[in-house]
Amino acid sequence: MTSPTLHIAVVGGGIGGLAAALAVARTGHRVTLVERAARFGEIGAGLQLAPNASLALEELGVLDAVQRSAVAPPQLVMMDALSGEQIAALDLRSNAYHSRFKHPYLVTHRTDLHQALLAACQEHPSISLRTGHTVTGAEQTPHEVRLDFAETPERLTADAVVAADGLHSRLRQLLVGDGDPVCSRYVAYRGALPVSSMTGSMSQHASSESVIVWAGPRMHLVQYPVRRGELYNQVAVFESDRYTPDSDDWGTEAELEERFAGACSTVRDALPLVARDRRWPLFDRLPVADWVHGRIVLLGDAAHPMLQYLAQGACQALEDAVALGRSLREHTDPADAFTSYAALRSERATNIQTNARRFGDICHLDGMGALMRNQLLAARAPDDFDDIAWVWTPTTDPEASTAP
Repeated sequence: MTSPTLHIAVVGGGIGGLAAALAVARTGHRVTLVERAARFGEIGAGLQLAPNASLALEELGVLDAVQRSAVAPPQLVMMDALSGEQIAALDLRSNAYHSRFKHPYLVTHRTDLHQALLAACQEHPSISLRTGHTVTGAEQTPHEVRLDFAETPERLTADAVVAADGLHSRLRQLLVGDGDPVCSRYVAYRGALPVSSMTGSMSQHASSESVIVWAGPRMHLVQYPVRRGELYNQVAVFESDRYTPDSDDWGTEAELEERFAGACSTVRDALPLVARDRRWPLFDRLPVADWVHGRIVLLGDAAHPMLQYLAQGACQALEDAVALGRSLREHTDPADAFTSYAALRSERATNIQTNARRFGDICHLDGMGALMRNQLLAARAPDDFDDIAWVWTPTTDPEASTAP
C-alpha cells in the first residue's frame, strides 16, 4: 500500500525552509512554502559548509549545483591575531580527511547556496512558493493546521506545518513562548569584496584559498574566498563594552577599531576592507526540548539558534531537513514523523548549540589562557580530526561520533 499524500506547509523561505520544503517534497508529499518577504532572497556574506552539510546537500540533490560556485579550501588555519603567528591548521585535502568524512568541506556565498535550493524548489512540481505572507497565528485541530496571515484574511489549511521562520520565529513564540533571543554582546561586521581589487598581503591570503581565523582577546577575524574564488569573504567579530539591552548604540565602528587596535599588521590592514554598511548583533537561545507541538514542528534557527563559532548554523538546518524527510518516509502520520525527527535531531543540535558558545570562549581567550590554547593546539597534527569529528559527522551516519 502507498502512503497517503500529505499537504505540509513550511513557514520561512531561508536556507532551512527551502531545504525542508525540498526534503518533504522528495518524499512524495505536497508542500506550500510561505515567506514573509516580498521576494525570495538571502542577505549576508559567506558561510562554511562542513562535510555534514555537503552530505545533506547530496541527499537533497543540490550538491553539484552548490559546488559549481563554492570553493573547497585546502586548510582551516587558526592564527594569533596579536602576534600574527600560526597556531594550528587542519589539512582538508589529506587522506585522513577524505577517508574519515568522504564529503568535501566547502565555503560559499549565502546567496549562492540559497539560490541553489530555491531553484530546486521552483523546479519541483509538488512545491508551491508564496511570498508576502506573514504568519500571525496558527490553529490546530486533530486533523489539520490553519495558518493566519497579516496580509490577507485567507487562511492556509495543511495537514501539518514546519516552522522554519528563523531566530525570531513567530510560531516558536506562539508554541514555546520563551521570549527574546539571548544577546551575546558580540557583534559582527561582514561582507565579501572582489579579489581583483585586493593588493599586497590581502591578495596573498586570498590566493591560498584557506579558511583563516585570526583569534584574539574578545575578537576575531575570519577570511576565505567564495564564488569560484572571485570574492573574498571577511567577518570581523568583537565583544562590545557598551552593550545595554534597551539601546542600539553599541558595537559601533569606533568600537571595532578600538578592539582590533592591538592586532598584528596583517589584521589591521584587512580591517578597512571589512564591510561597514551593517552590523550584525549575535544571538542564540537556550536549548528547548519541545520542538514538536502536535502537527507543528520547529526546524533550523526556529528550533536551535546558535552562535557561529562552530560554523554550523546552516549545516544543522540542512541536517534537520534531511532527517525530517527520512522520518516522513517512515511514518504516515505527521505527528509521529515529527516526533521521530525530533528524537533524531534534538540531542545533537543541543550539543552543537551549547558547544558553539564554549568554542567562542576558547577563541577569545586573553593572556595566559590564550598562551595555553596556542600551545595545546600547536601540538596537534594537521590530519588529527578527533576533536571535531563529532560535529562533522551527523548522527544518521553509521560511523557517527558522539559529542565530548
